[in-house]
Amino acid sequence: MKTESYTPISPKLNENEQFFKDAIGVGTSFDLGVRKLNILKTDVHLYYCNGLCDTQYIIELLEMLVQVNDRERQSAKLPEIIENRLVHQQVNPVKSLDEAVDFLLTGLILLFIDGETKAFAVDVRSYPGRSPEEPDTEKVVRGARDGYVENIVVNTALTRRRIRDERLRFEMMQVGERSKTDICIAYIQDVADPGLVELIKKELNEIQIDGLTMADKTIEEFLVKQGYNPYPLVRYTERPDVAATHLLEGHVIIMVDTSPSVIITPTTYFHHVQHAEEYRQSPAVGTFVRWVRFLGIFASLFLLPLWFLFVLDPSLLPEKLAYIGPNEKTNIPIFVQLLIADIGIEFLRMAAIHTPTPLSTAMGLIAAALIGQIAIDVGLFVPEVILYVSIAAIGSFATPSYELSIANKIFRLLFLVVIALFGVPGFMIGVTVFLLFLANIRSLNTPYLWPFIPFDPGAFMQIIVRRSVAGSSIRPSIVHPQNKQKQPT
Repeated sequence: MKTESYTPISPKLNENEQFFKDAIGVGTSFDLGVRKLNILKTDVHLYYCNGLCDTQYIIELLEMLVQVNDRERQSAKLPEIIENRLVHQQVNPVKSLDEAVDFLLTGLILLFIDGETKAFAVDVRSYPGRSPEEPDTEKVVRGARDGYVENIVVNTALTRRRIRDERLRFEMMQVGERSKTDICIAYIQDVADPGLVELIKKELNEIQIDGLTMADKTIEEFLVKQGYNPYPLVRYTERPDVAATHLLEGHVIIMVDTSPSVIITPTTYFHHVQHAEEYRQSPAVGTFVRWVRFLGIFASLFLLPLWFLFVLDPSLLPEKLAYIGPNEKTNIPIFVQLLIADIGIEFLRMAAIHTPTPLSTAMGLIAAALIGQIAIDVGLFVPEVILYVSIAAIGSFATPSYELSIANKIFRLLFLVVIALFGVPGFMIGVTVFLLFLANIRSLNTPYLWPFIPFDPGAFMQIIVRRSVAGSSIRPSIVHPQNKQKQPT
C-alpha cells in the first residue's frame, strides 16, 4: 500500500494552477482543462477532464455560478454562496491538491476560489460504456436479460435493485499506484462472515502494483495467489441475479471498475458446475438439466482417457462392449491422433473467438466438412477418434465455467499421457493424484471440494438435486454466515 502524500491547497490560484500543470499536464494534455470565472470580483477556477464528465451538468453549474453576480452582493460569504449554488447531490470539500488530482482524474470537476484553502469536488462523471445486456456466456431460456457492464456505478445499481436491504454494503477503495482503479466490496452486513470481509480487505489493501489494466483477473491473482494451479479459485459472473443470490447466501462480491464481470468469494469446485438456467426451471427440470451438465463435465474429463485405456487393453471391456475401439489399423498411433485432434479443437475454439461473426459460420463448415472428413479419408484419424474428441469438446462447452472447462482439458491431456506411459496403473494413480490435488486446494481458507470433502450430506444432496426455494431455508455453512436462516421463522 502506497503512502499518501499531502500537498495543501494554496490560497493563490496561480500556484494551484502551476501544480496541476506540473503534476498532471494541464495545458499539455488536450483532455484536461480549466475554465476561469470571476464571481463577485473573485477569481474562481474550474478544472475538468473531457470524456469523463457530463458536459450538460457542467453547463448548468456554470449558469448557476454566473448568475451569482446578478443576485448576490456579499463577497465575504462567497464560499458558502458557491457551495449552495452547486445544484448537485454530491458536492465534497477537498483539502489537499493530491486528493484533488485523484478526483479530477476520476472524472469529478474541481472548483478553486481565490483566497481559500479548500476546493469543492462535484461528481459529474459520465463514463463511456454500453447499456446492460444479457451476457453471452450465461444465457438462459427464461429470466432477466440485463447484465453487468464496465461501469462500476451501474453494476452496484443493478445489484441494489435486486437487494433493497438497508444492510447491503458497498465499500469502495482504490488499487494501483498509477491506474487508481476503483474496487467495490459488496456484502450483507448481518449475513457475511466479518472475518471473511476483513480478510478480503486486508488482501486488497496489500496489493502493490502500478495498474490494473486487466481488472478483475489481476485482483484474483493477488487475492487467492493461484500460481500455476489451473483450477479457478473464484467464480466470475456477469449476471446481477446470480451475484445477488450469492450475496444472500453470505458470499462477498468484488466489483472492479472497467470489468463487466464480478468476483464471487469464496467458491468451491461445485460452484463452477451450476448455472442460472437450473434455477429458472422447476426443481425436476432443473435437476435433469444439472445431471445432463454433470454428465457432460464427466465426459469432458474422463471419456477420452477411458476410451484410450480400452484401446490399449481391450481385455478390460466386457464381451458385449467389445466393439469399442478402432476396427482398422492405422500408421499413426492412437495417442498421437488424440493429441492432434484435441489440440485441433482448441485451434478451432481460438479461431472462433478471433473470427468476425459473419465469417464464423463459414469457418465452422470448413472445419466440419473439409478438415474432419478429409482427415479421416486420408487416414490421419480413425473415425472413433473424431467421435470421442467431439463428445469431449461438447462436454467442455457444456461446462458453465469457462475457466473450469480449460482446467479439465489440461488434466484430460495429462491423463492421456500417463495412460500412454503406464497403462491401467497410470490411470489409477493419475485419478488418485488428481483427487488429492483438488482436495488440498483451499480458496480463502475454504476447502475446494466441499461438500464432498469434507463430507456434508445435506449440502451434498443440494448439489445433486435442485431443491425448491421454499425447501432451502438454510444458508451454506461453508461461508460461515452470521444468520443461518434464509427465511424468517
